[in-house]
Amino acid sequence: MVELVPPFLVYFLGAALLPLVPGAALRSALSLLVPVIGGWLIWTMPTGTHDVVTLMGVDLTLIRNDRLAAIFALVFSFAAFVSLVYAWHVRDRVQLVATLLYSGSAIGAVFAGDLITLFLFWEGTAIASVFLIWARGTEGAYHTGLRYLVIQVASGVILLSGAALFWRETGSLAFDQMTLGSPATWLIFIAFGIKCAFPLLHSWLPDAYPSATVTGSVVLSIFTTKLAVYALARGFAGTELLIWIGVVMALFPVIWGLIENDLRRVLAYSLIGQLGFLVVGIGIGGELAINGVAAHAVSSILYKSLLFMAVGAVLFRTGTARASDLGGLVRSMPLTALFCLVGSATIAAVPLFASFATKSMILSAAGYKGYEGAWLALVAAAGATVVYTGVKVPYCAFFGADSGRRPAEAPWNMLLAMGLGSAACIGIGVFPGAFFALLPYPMEYDVYTVAHVITQLQLVAFAVLAFVLARRFGYLPTETRSVVLDSDWLYRRVLARVIGGLAQGMSIAWAGGVRFQEAWLNRVILRLYRSHGPASRMAQSWPTGAMVQWVAILLAVMLFVTFLA
Repeated sequence: MVELVPPFLVYFLGAALLPLVPGAALRSALSLLVPVIGGWLIWTMPTGTHDVVTLMGVDLTLIRNDRLAAIFALVFSFAAFVSLVYAWHVRDRVQLVATLLYSGSAIGAVFAGDLITLFLFWEGTAIASVFLIWARGTEGAYHTGLRYLVIQVASGVILLSGAALFWRETGSLAFDQMTLGSPATWLIFIAFGIKCAFPLLHSWLPDAYPSATVTGSVVLSIFTTKLAVYALARGFAGTELLIWIGVVMALFPVIWGLIENDLRRVLAYSLIGQLGFLVVGIGIGGELAINGVAAHAVSSILYKSLLFMAVGAVLFRTGTARASDLGGLVRSMPLTALFCLVGSATIAAVPLFASFATKSMILSAAGYKGYEGAWLALVAAAGATVVYTGVKVPYCAFFGADSGRRPAEAPWNMLLAMGLGSAACIGIGVFPGAFFALLPYPMEYDVYTVAHVITQLQLVAFAVLAFVLARRFGYLPTETRSVVLDSDWLYRRVLARVIGGLAQGMSIAWAGGVRFQEAWLNRVILRLYRSHGPASRMAQSWPTGAMVQWVAILLAVMLFVTFLA
């Protein structure tokens, strides 16, 4: 029995009605109304389990509402609203419908109380989001979208396989805390890891996000990976393996971020690095760490989407996001530059910005639990993030060597969306206590201690100085048109060539075998022909009729003997 209206249903209904609405402005207004209604339903939703339906004898829980699910669903609704404001000028119905379906599927997955419901919405996010890549309309976007879809759907298939084995092992499909160890939990863990861009499973992200439309990359940066973070926090909190996976995720994007020329790809690698902090927090477990994960996930959604919006506005006005083609845009796009600086200050965890209040909880949890190595690695990663994202992105786009471009300022709706994102980043940083009241566990955490403020300012100042000196003395790679290889080169190039070489070798061997067989058969046939063919002595002395007669006699004898036996 349906007890209340599931928030995801509002998004699905909005997506169904949107193509029928005449007029672009009215469609955009309707699209904005959907996350407002959805957010209100989430805010007023009572805690507990709701909307349990029975399908083929299995109970599926459409809504399991607690504080962990609620904070992710709320930020998803807010981010969906902001991204739709950013896309107000878009006349493409496909992108608007895909955004609503994508948002609704992500929110439905957050509230899922069982693995089958999670799987259905998990695949829903994959299918809806790929249209934001295909909407760009280029051949490269088409092929990138296919690759993205295959990987995302494969993640869902692995999740479904794990759910089936989990049902067989435990007799339950409940989506709750799991212990990593059985084949079922390993499959579920890998499925979450693919969507979370674990090392060596990550290359789809920097490939797909920059290939989407200007608005599509903003939407993609919000939902997929943060849904995976939520799933890991729900299912595998306290799994120590995640700590070291997260450390690697936080560190390895540094090199790619420094050498990459496309600023949207820089942001994609930076996104993976910030996911590393969240994964470490999940691996640590405990109330402080999970609160830190939830808080920093919200912060990450805000500042990362803000940076994608700023770079997207540059791409919209100039037609390029390559650092080598940009610079000096602050002269004609000052507001966009200002909002970009807000996003950069937030990702750098400058005091009075959101990440200063959220990232520290994960670092504190690592220190309290005795993971000094992980703490040091995260501090180093935080400093590197300031260099390759917090400084590089605004410098290359707005404050670097003047490119001579003088594009118009971003459209009003893009500026409004960036303003909303900036206000949220600053609001959480200035009033962290009000935000902390929404976190999964009640706690008292003092952010603005003298030691914390001074330490963070020193870290940011050191990182900025390192960027300036490294650039001044030529230690940083220059921004040039280039193709940066990632780990997918191993299977897209090396493995393909190895398989191609093996296939070619097998083909040569097969052809040689066929030629040998043909030569051998030719020799046998030739020998028989010479012995019993028309040129043989027997053939010349025995007429054909006589030979047929003797064959008939031998056949009769054999039949007679067989009959008597």
